[in-house]
Amino acid sequence: LLKEFSSTSSTTAVGTVTSRVTKNGNAVTEKDLLSHEDLAAERGMIDDIFDETYREKEGPKPPLRYVWRNIILMSLLHLGALFALTLIPSAKIQTLAWGVLCFLVSALGITAGSHRLWSHRSYKATLPLRIFLTIANSMAFQNDIYEWVRDHRVHHKFSETDADPHNAMRGFFFSHIGWLLVRKHPDVIEKGQKLDLSDIKADKVVMFQRKYYKPSVVLLCFTLPAVVPWYFWDESLLISFFIPAILRYAVGLNATWLVNSAAHMFGNRPYDQNINPRENPLVSLGALGEGFHNYHHTFPYDYSTSEFGWRFNLTTAFIDFMCLLGLASDRKKVSKEVILARKMRTGDGSHKSG
Repeated sequence: LLKEFSSTSSTTAVGTVTSRVTKNGNAVTEKDLLSHEDLAAERGMIDDIFDETYREKEGPKPPLRYVWRNIILMSLLHLGALFALTLIPSAKIQTLAWGVLCFLVSALGITAGSHRLWSHRSYKATLPLRIFLTIANSMAFQNDIYEWVRDHRVHHKFSETDADPHNAMRGFFFSHIGWLLVRKHPDVIEKGQKLDLSDIKADKVVMFQRKYYKPSVVLLCFTLPAVVPWYFWDESLLISFFIPAILRYAVGLNATWLVNSAAHMFGNRPYDQNINPRENPLVSLGALGEGFHNYHHTFPYDYSTSEFGWRFNLTTAFIDFMCLLGLASDRKKVSKEVILARKMRTGDGSHKSG
């Protein structure tokens, strides 16, 4: 038995690892198995662990049902973002800086908030930090935390199958944005309804956001980013709305979507070559550290989503800083010994060249 998590300062040791040999055709692969009981006891959930028992239903796939409201709104958003690019030379430097700040805050609402904290329970956050991440999450406008967590846990549990909301096997466009423009596959809905989301329902901050999500989005995603430049340094209302609100929002969406698309298609697989997600440093730059995706799908419970600490990973630096301030604790981290063992067993060998 190998310990799955190292026990350094502020980092909790969780679970054990054994190995199992499975056959896939003529190929023999060796996979790590977690002690789900230990993991569940520590994190309160195991629904982000891949379910190897799932099998797609036989027969023809259900026909696509377009969601025209989303198609129209997403088209208008991206047209607005293109128009905003033409306004950048006319914008004040303070407005551009404000737009970048809004992007960073809203991104943390996804990466440090709905992803690493609420979806994977990879660290613990105090009430003030949870409130801040909820506000940042509403600024990001990517569905409320409850919905985001439900879809993301289904994505991990049934990755690259019909039950995966943004199944990358259906192509780049579908996994990037197309999944939001059509009705969900029936298996996504079915499996999502069976998840244990009691930990999310028990979080009063999350449920408060869910209750008042629409007004919070209007205020935090669009109104606040637009009003600040106009009110405080007399930026034109046109520029104030299209750059810090519309362009920032569109860039934030696409940065997150690239994790679902590009990071499932382009890059190497040093940890597990038997799964589709890849290591993509460019995606990590745009998504504040979420592009180390082969690692993340191999070890979804690691708070850093990477073995490289702060490298291309602003979210990890943020969580570490919150721990330093006493606002976060109990970061889960996979030990170096287990990472190396996994690379040797199931990786594609790319780690040997750095």
